[in-house]
Amino acid sequence: MSEPRAQRGAAAAADKESQSPVAQLLLGLRWGRLEEPLGFIKVLEWLFAIFAFGACGSFSAETGATVKCNENPKETTAITVQFGYPFRLYKVPFDMPDCIEGSAAKRTLHLLGDFSAPAEFFVTLGVFSFLYTMAALAVYLRFHSLYKENKKLPFADFCVTVSFTFFWLVAFSAWGKGLSDVKGATRPSSLIAAMSVCQLKTAVCNAGATPSMGLANISVLFGFVNFILWAGNCWFVFKETPWHAQTTNKESSAEQGAVDKQ
Repeated sequence: MSEPRAQRGAAAAADKESQSPVAQLLLGLRWGRLEEPLGFIKVLEWLFAIFAFGACGSFSAETGATVKCNENPKETTAITVQFGYPFRLYKVPFDMPDCIEGSAAKRTLHLLGDFSAPAEFFVTLGVFSFLYTMAALAVYLRFHSLYKENKKLPFADFCVTVSFTFFWLVAFSAWGKGLSDVKGATRPSSLIAAMSVCQLKTAVCNAGATPSMGLANISVLFGFVNFILWAGNCWFVFKETPWHAQTTNKESSAEQGAVDKQ
């Protein structure tokens, strides 16, 4: 009886040694921490960061117009212009017919505007939020005792959380304004206004397809949700810092002193 038990013990020890470091790390995770506000909100931050930079970074749409030349050859040209992230519209080309009698030549024009700065800042912040929340979750789930014992970690987490809250406020506000400018620069009427041939009597221009900006609008909404999440998380992270403990101790001492006087 002792030999089979010894063999089973040796086999279990061998299996434990053969486990990869990743498997050992996953076995040590305390998933119950995700039910606490600090862990649950970090999961939401991780998730909505993906939604934010994914919706903005993958956005693309198209605008267009039609140009009907009045001179021979009387042709109608459909112009379709595709644009998207990072919204450097001045680099997006499209061809405009000259509408000169007997000529089929076309001129290459570009859309107007450069709105890459707010868009790239928004996407970059989303990526950094995604990476930080992953690292914070790893520390919180695997090394929560270290997080509790080391007073510097909660303090650093609080400072970073406040910083991300401010950056998300700036990012979604700037990107919301930038998106409004993108809509104005890419509407068919703006495309027609940019073509000189449409200002002459040699052609008749009509608006084409209006760009579908739904995904871009959603990205701004995700940015606002990220700001709310990070702002709300400031309180729960603050509760882990020594500052909150000192405040609690002072209140307890004041209450105890009032009881003693009575």
